[in-house]
Amino acid sequence: MQHLDFKDNFFILLSLPVGFQVDLQQLEQNFRALQAQVHPDKFSHLPEAERRVSMQWSTRVNEAYQTLRKPIDRARYLLSLQGVDTQEETNTAMPMDFLMQQMEWRESIEAAKTSAQLEALLAELNQEMNRLQQQLALAIDDQHDYLAAAGIVRKLKFFEKLAEEIDASFDLIDY
Repeated sequence: MQHLDFKDNFFILLSLPVGFQVDLQQLEQNFRALQAQVHPDKFSHLPEAERRVSMQWSTRVNEAYQTLRKPIDRARYLLSLQGVDTQEETNTAMPMDFLMQQMEWRESIEAAKTSAQLEALLAELNQEMNRLQQQLALAIDDQHDYLAAAGIVRKLKFFEKLAEEIDASFDLIDY
C-alpha cells in the first residue's frame, strides 16, 4: 500500500484514463487487483493501526469502483473533478419538450396493464438513456462542455426515476 495516495482521484486509484468512456472489463480487473492488495483480511495479523488503514483503503477502493462503474455516477464524479455542480436538487428547469416527454412516459407507465407493456417501455427508456449517455461522453470527453454535461446528467436523473417507477409497476402487475 506504499504507492497509494488518498488524494488520488478514482481514475488514478484504479489505473484508468480520466474520461467518461471507461473500459468496464479493465475497471473490474483493476478493482479486483487493488482490492486483493488492500483487503483487510490480508492485514488481520497486523497491529490495529495497520488494519484500520487497510479498512480505509478497502472502503475507498470500493467507493471508486461503485462510482466509476455506473455511468451517471461516473459523470457526476468527472464533473465534480472539474468543479461543476450538476445542481440536480436545485436546478430542475428543463426544456418544455423534455418535460412533455416525461409526462407522456408517466402516462404510459400508469396505463400499462401487462409486464410485456412495461418491458417495452423499459426497453425504450434504456434506449433513450443510452442515447443520452453517448451525448454525455461527447460533451465530457470530446467537447469538454461541462455545463452541457451537467444538463444531461439532470435529464438522466429524470430517466432514473422513470426506471424506478417502471420497476415499481412490475411489482404491482405481478400481484
